[in-house]
Formats: sequence, C-alpha cells, structure tokens
Amino acid sequence: MIFLEYDPNPNHWKAQKVDLSAVLAKAQPWEGTTLYCSKTQDHGIEKALDNILLEKAKPALERKEPVRFSISVRNVHRTVGTILSSELTRRHHLGMYTGHLPEDTVWIDCYGVAGQSFGAFIIQGVTLNLIGEANDYIGKGLSGGKIIVTPPPESTIIPEENIIVGNVALYGATSGEVYFRGVAGERFCVRNSGAWAVVEGVGDHGCEYMTGGRAVILGKTGRNFSAGMTGGIAFVYDPDNEFEVKCNLQTVELKPLHEKSIPELRYLLERHFKYTKSPIAHKILANWDKEIEHFIRVMPKDYARALKEMNKQQETPLLKTG
Repeated sequence: MIFLEYDPNPNHWKAQKVDLSAVLAKAQPWEGTTLYCSKTQDHGIEKALDNILLEKAKPALERKEPVRFSISVRNVHRTVGTILSSELTRRHHLGMYTGHLPEDTVWIDCYGVAGQSFGAFIIQGVTLNLIGEANDYIGKGLSGGKIIVTPPPESTIIPEENIIVGNVALYGATSGEVYFRGVAGERFCVRNSGAWAVVEGVGDHGCEYMTGGRAVILGKTGRNFSAGMTGGIAFVYDPDNEFEVKCNLQTVELKPLHEKSIPELRYLLERHFKYTKSPIAHKILANWDKEIEHFIRVMPKDYARALKEMNKQQETPLLKTG
C-alpha cells in the first residue's frame, strides 16, 4: 500500500528541481525481518511488582478501605505504583470531577533501591514511603500521590551531603507531595506544574521550566537554578549567602518571604519533619523567627505579575447596573 506519492509542479522553478526518489524508494528489509508487525512484543507486564501491590491492596480496590503493607524493591522494579493507581482510578471512577481517595488510603512501606520512575503518576490516596534510595524520574507525572524517601536507620551517611534520589525527579508532576531526606540529582522538579516538594539539596538546573507548585530546598543547589521557570515558587534555605550566583535570573526574581508564603513554607517543613524526622527541618522550626530570614523566595516574573493582576481584580468592587 502506498501512502505517499509525488505530485509534480513543473511550472514552479523550485519544484522543478525537487528529487524525492530517495524518500519514496521502497525500503528493503534486512534478511529475516519484515516491514510490518509480525510478532507480539513482550513488555513483561505480568512480572511487574505492581501485580503484588494489586493483591495486597484489595481492600482499597474493592471497598475503598485503608490498607498499609510493606514490600521490598530493587532497581529492576520500574514505575512502582503506576498500575495500582491506574486500577484504583478505573475501579472507583476517580478524577477531577468525580472525586478522590482520602489521603493515605493505600500506604506502602518500600525497602531497598527503587528503579526508574518510582511512583510515576500515582494518584491522591496512594502513599509510597521508601526507606532506601531511588533512581531517576521518581514521581514522574505525580498526580496527587505522596512519596517519602529516607535513608535506612542503619545508614551512616549524612543525608544532606549525599544523593538519595536521582535525576529529573518530579518531571511533569501535576499535584501531590514529596519529602526527600537527602539530596536530589539534576533537573529536580523539571516541568513541575503543581506538586509540592521538600528536598535537602539539588544538582544543576533545579526547578527548570517549572510552571506551578512549590519547591523547598533545604541545602545547596547546583548551577543554573530556575532556568525557564515561569510559575510556582521555590524557597531556598541559604544561610551562607551562596545561592544568588547559582540562579538563572532571566525569568525569575529573588525576593524575601512574602506574608502569604510563610504559612506554605511552615506547612511543608512540618510535614517534612513529620515524615522524615529531618534534623534540618527540626532546627528551622525550633528557631523559626530567626531561621526564616535565611530563606530566599524564587519568584517567576510573569507569575508575580499575573498574581498581582488577579489580586487587583479581586479587590475591585463590581459595578452595579440597573
């Protein structure tokens, strides 16, 4: 079957010289291969760890009853929690207009080293509590779920000086919360559009192309922070005044905390301490009035302008007619 054919235009001086023979030539397959789908692909879905999660989460799947259990994870286990979230959504008809599960309906304690895309697309009501560490793309497309990562109790590392989750965490996340007791790799919160996150340091290009949500960085950052960031707000703890030179200021401004930002920051720090027992969060909360002076608010210029216009419209009384 031919899908492309050449329609010549001999009257146009450019078209006269167009030679499409190489594009329209019939491809010759290698020996033993075909040019069509001749065999079924094996994606290994039946071996996915989520099949065990589905079994253990039956009370939530069948009756929306809260359930908590533990599992071991390895770096070969990818997208842990994604199939479970899909099945919960399908069975209970969950969505923006049809309702969500209560927080922590399914709480899973995970032990070990998680593979790529741990917690990808997990929904509200699903909590993954990882005691260990995770590879790249943790929380990709996060859709309301909650992810906690802490080192094992027997670990001798200093979390705020060591990477605990890989690169591109929260890529394209839309909602949900994450709390990482340790440092994230490069491109943390890239294209995040709604998730709220706390981490204790990030690599290069943090909050790149971020369009929404909140990010709290309780440690050092790499270079080029906030490149292309047009929405959301980042709060960076900077007691040593090192952050400004690492920030890309093309689309953002560095400001002190706003009165409306302080409750958001405290909420996230209290949750971070609750879930990870972070000494850094504890220190800041214990000396709140003094420590909040060390936070820098990274504010996208266009986002600030939009918020200002919104507030102005809300303050303007409606004109009475009639």
